[in-house]
Amino acid sequence: QVQLVESGGGLVQAGGSLRLSCAASGSIVSINLMGWYLQAPGKQRTLVASITYSGSSNYTNSVKGRFTISRDNAKRTMYLQMNSLKPEDTAVYYCNAEIYARDGRGWRNYWGQGTQVTVSS
Repeated sequence: QVQLVESGGGLVQAGGSLRLSCAASGSIVSINLMGWYLQAPGKQRTLVASITYSGSSNYTNSVKGRFTISRDNAKRTMYLQMNSLKPEDTAVYYCNAEIYARDGRGWRNYWGQGTQVTVSS
């Protein structure tokens, strides 16, 4: 059974930093694209950043220059370094990954349970 578990969220003042982690576990053959999404109260879930297996990354405009996505393929873990945080970054952050599991069902999309990030002004 494949799981994605996020950690690292919390409460921080504006201008501060947080580092989120997303660890994949279970009967995994391979992990392709990984990404971080956020969902603010009453709003849809939106992409923050994504990263391919080879390390190519993509960011939404609002976080460019402030957030850095990375991954450690050997540890099956993805990170999001969040600097210069703003109150509008407040949301639940979700990890997403395309995973080929050993269950023979092919590539599937998995989500973590989410971690709360709150930025106070």
